[in-house]
This record gives sequence, C-alpha cells and structure tokens, in this order.
Amino acid sequence: MQSRLLFISMALALGAILPIQAAINARLAKTADNNPVMAAFVSFAVGTIALMIYLVIAGQFNFRYVSGNSRWWIWTGGLLGTFFVAGIVILLPKLGVTLAFSLVIAGQMLAAIVFDQFGWMGLAVKEISAGKITGAILLIMGVFLIRKY
Repeated sequence: MQSRLLFISMALALGAILPIQAAINARLAKTADNNPVMAAFVSFAVGTIALMIYLVIAGQFNFRYVSGNSRWWIWTGGLLGTFFVAGIVILLPKLGVTLAFSLVIAGQMLAAIVFDQFGWMGLAVKEISAGKITGAILLIMGVFLIRKY
C-alpha cells in the first residue's frame, strides 16, 4: 500500500511539473522572438544534456541500440514530445494554463481509455468500464466549465 501511495504522489508531482515546464517554455519562446520551435529545441537540448550527465555519472552511458527486430514506431517518442512541447508553448498564451491543460488532460484521458481497451503498442488490455466512461464524461464536462468560467 505504501508503494502505491508513493506512485500516486509521484504521478501528481509529475502532473504538477507540466504546467511549470509549459510556463517556463512559453517565457523562453518570448525571449527567442516568439519562436515556440526554438523554445522546444532549447528545452530538449537542455534535457538531453541533463540526461547524458546523469547517465555518465551513473555509469550507464553507452550507445547500444534497441534490437533491430523492434517496431519502427518505438523511435517516435521524442518526436511526439517535441510536438507536445512546441504545441503547448503556442497554446499557453492563447488559452491560459488552466484551459490548455484541462484540454490536454481530457485528450490524454480519452486516448488512454482507447489504448487500455485495445492494448495498443503491446500494452496490457484493461477493458473499458462504466466508471471509466463516467470519469471521462465528467472530465470533459470540467473542460467545458473551465472554458465557460
């Protein structure tokens, strides 16, 4: 039970980091002549350097590549991350932090339900339930309330 609470706390902390990161990157874009792609580039460059330093210190830095019989799409995670970071930098000043992230969370929830239902990309199947549908509907209703007020 303690480890589950730790993981829940960790998930909440990671969720709290996203709006902070988005606000920092939106400010960075302003200093880069309102260029969200440059802000995303700098963000990823700093992150890449930080990860490299960690791997060197941990003695885990090497370039063994993922197995050649892996699927092509396993290489696209970083690419999707760049779209997210650049996109949120564009959205944040136009929508505000609350609306932008409520929409992001709603999109994440809907995609997660579909991924769980079908077990896409090798994930375990977690069938859809009335509770999950109700939660998603409430989440979408929350987006509408946030948008309205």
